[in-house]
Amino acid sequence: MPESVDQQTTAPATDAGTRRAGLIYAVSAYVLWGFLPIYFIALAPTGAFEVVAWRIVFSLVFCAILLAITRRYRLFLALLKRPRIAFTMAAAGVLIYVNWQTYVYGTLSGQVVEASLGYFINPIVTVFLGVFFLREKLRPAQWAAVGISLVAVLVLAISAGSIPWIALTLAFSFGFYGYIKKRVGTTVDAVAGLSMETLWLLPVAVIQLLVVGATTGITFGTVSAVHTLLLIGTGVITAIPLLFFAAASRRLPLVVLGFIQYFAPIIQFLVGVLILNEAMSTARWVGFSLVWLALVILAVDAALGTRNGRRSIPELV
Repeated sequence: MPESVDQQTTAPATDAGTRRAGLIYAVSAYVLWGFLPIYFIALAPTGAFEVVAWRIVFSLVFCAILLAITRRYRLFLALLKRPRIAFTMAAAGVLIYVNWQTYVYGTLSGQVVEASLGYFINPIVTVFLGVFFLREKLRPAQWAAVGISLVAVLVLAISAGSIPWIALTLAFSFGFYGYIKKRVGTTVDAVAGLSMETLWLLPVAVIQLLVVGATTGITFGTVSAVHTLLLIGTGVITAIPLLFFAAASRRLPLVVLGFIQYFAPIIQFLVGVLILNEAMSTARWVGFSLVWLALVILAVDAALGTRNGRRSIPELV
């Protein structure tokens, strides 16, 4: 009898502690992703191509250190020997490269608000991809959200005189990236996955550094010690949120993660508007408001339990 009483009193506390830790990990991950624009802007005068190249290199270095410390490098090497896993992660690497390059370019060219739009509409794109690739049937609320988001994109395109390609590229590259990551499931964890992706991208990074060196010139090690450390730190700020996210996903329900994921684009939007003073015309406010309305519809739909946790929440960049 005493043992059963102990189990009854400690189990809820343990469950509460697990959820509390999960919330801390999740909020930490998405807040870090939200403030990424400030970090990348601090890397000036380094251009987008050099930033992404160093991000690939130092992410791989940092992941290699983590694999060595945790003694999981044998598991990583075993995954490399599995062609299906290796080539799937190569495809993921291509998509995350497109995502990183577009995001850093958007940030350094003063388009943080549009970049945030990409991550606002990403859940809607994920729903959209589910129809075409997973043969999922949309409920009326999901169709409404997709339709409203399309109207929002049209409003933003007409008001700006051009298609918001940065937002759309981020949303679709990240959507397909999440789809590919879902295919490998739990076979590849966060560190092993990022290690494989950056390993595939290493030749791309080398080529970019050679091109930058032959044209505008490499800034690494030429500006200041702090600037050099910040460039090296791109590997850390890439991997740490991924590890936090992985820890959170093991402790929290998918619905909770679904709500917390909006922390990142909200922070990015506020950084763009309040800190970087990016212009927000009336038409732009209308477009963003329509996107937020679509997200509210999806959120209510998820809160009612109609999605049943069928779709995973992928990592941000």
